Amino acid sequence: MDELEKIRQKKLKELMERLSGGSGTQQVVNTPLKASSANFDDILAKYENVVVDFWAEWCMPCRMIAPIVEELAKEYAGKVVFVKLNTDENPRIAARYSISAIPTLLFFKKGKPVDQIIGAMPKGEIKRWIERNIG
Repeated sequence: MDELEKIRQKKLKELMERLSGGSGTQQVVNTPLKASSANFDDILAKYENVVVDFWAEWCMPCRMIAPIVEELAKEYAGKVVFVKLNTDENPRIAARYSISAIPTLLFFKKGKPVDQIIGAMPKGEIKRWIERNIG
């Protein structure tokens, strides 16, 4: 079984490298990406459905939804890419989207913001919001 797992891991790694090689297929991301002003626009351009979590280190409600965002990144891998953007470190991007309260989740479709949630919400509520925006 150990040898089989090694082969599976190797094949998965090859597949991921092929997908990220710009073949027009989106790379499967199952963990939130860390965004900054240096890579934010590239992330939006690369993936069709993106949920950006605008947060800050000192924000308790942000910390409350962080594990939910992690779980949803796994559940929606291949459908939605989750991104975390620290508003203290990237105030220009926060200002670009008029983020005045955190946490704010912003749903982007093909690089354009289409919907948002402001404040900490239960996982079920966030899932319904995502489903509404995917469809």
